[in-house]
Amino acid sequence: MAFWFYTISFVLLVLATVLYLTRATWKPYAPPIPYLTAPGTIPEPLYNLHDRITGYIDSWRYSRVPTNFQEDAEAGLHSSNFNLAENIEAGDSRQGLDEGAKREIYVIMRRRGVEFDEARRIWIEERFRREGIGADGRPLDRKAVVFS
Repeated sequence: MAFWFYTISFVLLVLATVLYLTRATWKPYAPPIPYLTAPGTIPEPLYNLHDRITGYIDSWRYSRVPTNFQEDAEAGLHSSNFNLAENIEAGDSRQGLDEGAKREIYVIMRRRGVEFDEARRIWIEERFRREGIGADGRPLDRKAVVFS
């Protein structure tokens, strides 16, 4: 059995080497590969495929999200611009920050290795983009009427 495996592996290696060395001869006749040789931009779902796959894998990894302001502060979900010390000192009985947003910000902090303020900014920009709002805060809808 191993004989056949090694034989087939060797034949494929020799074939790949021959194809590589003679690529100038056969490459002009090869059909184009879509999205690599075709003009135009890469479609958004294919462009963000890596982020979607890592997001799916990260969704299965367990990481406990804090449940009150004290645990939020200990997990690093605070900064000088977003201070939780007043809530902690006052003994605030609320459950802390929004669970969904907190989880997404925590994942951004871990995956990209950024601080809380930068992760919060990235999360807000992504949320604006999903909601159809431009970076300047105005709607991207062409039919929207804005009075100033």
